[in-house]
Amino acid sequence: MSIILDKVDYVYSADSAYEIRALNKISLTIEDGAFIGIIGHTGSGKSTLIQHLNGLLKATSGGIYFNGRDIYEPDYDLSRLRMQVGLVFQYPEHQLFATTVFDDVCFGPMNQGLDKNEAGLRAFEALKNVGMAEEVYYQSPFHLSGGQKRRVAIAGVLAMKPEVLILDEPTAGLDPKGRDEILDLIADMHQKLGITVILVSHSMEDVAKYVQRIIVMNDGSVLYDGTPKEVFSHYRELEAVSLAAPQVTYLMHELRAAGIVADDGATTVEEAKESILKAFGRKGSV
Repeated sequence: MSIILDKVDYVYSADSAYEIRALNKISLTIEDGAFIGIIGHTGSGKSTLIQHLNGLLKATSGGIYFNGRDIYEPDYDLSRLRMQVGLVFQYPEHQLFATTVFDDVCFGPMNQGLDKNEAGLRAFEALKNVGMAEEVYYQSPFHLSGGQKRRVAIAGVLAMKPEVLILDEPTAGLDPKGRDEILDLIADMHQKLGITVILVSHSMEDVAKYVQRIIVMNDGSVLYDGTPKEVFSHYRELEAVSLAAPQVTYLMHELRAAGIVADDGATTVEEAKESILKAFGRKGSV
């Protein structure tokens, strides 16, 4: 079970004076059950890339395969693909519309052709998975906090039981507490539900802490693709394309430059803490 992109190009306004190549020969394999972060500066091609993964945009050239099938085959069911590969847009709460939270989450399953009872069961399960208290199920979604609205929007996609969940800047506009709650929720769902998660983010700290693999986009191409430790080892090169490593990475490099033998590949606070304690422990034993 995977998504494969084979030399995918995408050109906006092709054959016109406004032609822009947004994707350039992208080849990637997204394995089943992975937790992937996609980073890049504004205009790097992140959003264009993820909209290809469920067929919202069609590649100008190249191929995309989901679970072994070419999604551009004439008889391929793109509607079903969009249920299997769920996309949560930035500020998804702007898409809430129903009179109650429960009705809003039921909308997707009902659109899949499920009856009211089955859609209701899906909605209950999804709302439980995103940690929403039952007392709000029959309240208006517009009376909720920003973080709660975000959870409801994510539940609406989860209720369709996708194999892949794509989230475009899911913490945009939230305060630090709300951001941490949403990211912890996403990490918990990945582990508990076993679905593939693709997280688009501007926050280097967020992707370093949560994801297993990072894809760095730059000018429509993949600049780096690897583990957080591998990608952030190129922190100087990332700076050249208006990105950066997590702050802790810079700290660890400064410590090493000061003569403290710590792991300058640490990308999270926890990794840095363990490395620093170990370094000072060695020093104390000499």
